Amino acid sequence: MTEKKTAVTLGSFDGLHKGHISVIACALELEKEHGLLPLVLLFDRHPMLSISGKAPDMLLQPSLRDELIAQTGAGRRIVPFREVRDMSCREFFEKILIGKLNAGGVCCGWNYRFGKNNEGGIEELKALCEEYGVELKITPPVDFGGEPISSTRIRQAVENGNIALANEMLGRKFRYKLTVVDGQHRGRLIGSPTINQRFDCGFVKPRKGVYASVTVVDGREYPSVTNIGLRPSFENEDFRSETCILGFSGNLYGQEIEVRLSEYLRDEIKFGSMEELSAQIRRDAEKSEEIFKIRGENVDV
Repeated sequence: MTEKKTAVTLGSFDGLHKGHISVIACALELEKEHGLLPLVLLFDRHPMLSISGKAPDMLLQPSLRDELIAQTGAGRRIVPFREVRDMSCREFFEKILIGKLNAGGVCCGWNYRFGKNNEGGIEELKALCEEYGVELKITPPVDFGGEPISSTRIRQAVENGNIALANEMLGRKFRYKLTVVDGQHRGRLIGSPTINQRFDCGFVKPRKGVYASVTVVDGREYPSVTNIGLRPSFENEDFRSETCILGFSGNLYGQEIEVRLSEYLRDEIKFGSMEELSAQIRRDAEKSEEIFKIRGENVDV
């Protein structure tokens, strides 16, 4: 059990979008008002994976999610979902929120549901909080374009290549941090060295195409151009991310490197020659550098 009284945030936090951040902000308010320790409750796996055997594709890797939560100033506690899967609303409240987390405050979104088969909602949570003297803060929906922001909307935007829309709803650039794998070293032939990365199983697949991006190396942001897909100018290619980092030289093979997508530039094109491909890459690089300069360096989180 946590010794200090906590302000526990409840939700999926699968994309850590603006709606999720507003819930965490409530816990930070309770810290200022009552000295409660802000704590994000996370499960070790998406609940749908245990319930139906299939979870929605990830928008954010757990390691990056944890980094972003830490940046808010909140702590986190991971609970195995199997422990709570069959709990009633009361059992979850008493055994987890009170028993394990010593909750003095609870924060959640307007549509939060809990308990076995999602049997409980805001009214049930409100009644339990009143019974135990726990302060409850409920955040209203955070709208964008007249509709509540949701991980589903963001996932669809990423899959459709509307990365600017996804970034607006996330409140930051869509990103991934993956190990650099060996490629065919074709980038060296056209004067544009690249890093190749394969997406994790179960991670959302951005639309195939070329993106203006930002690549983070040793804490420094570099403008970059990222090709996601199969690279139709070459045969026998697998789906991957290939990023040309502008203004950087060095060997990143085997390292975990973070790539952030800024803007969708164009569809994949099959080029007739290496010269045509090289010329297009230069045009893409110029556009990405322009976007990078306009938006400013090292201002993203």
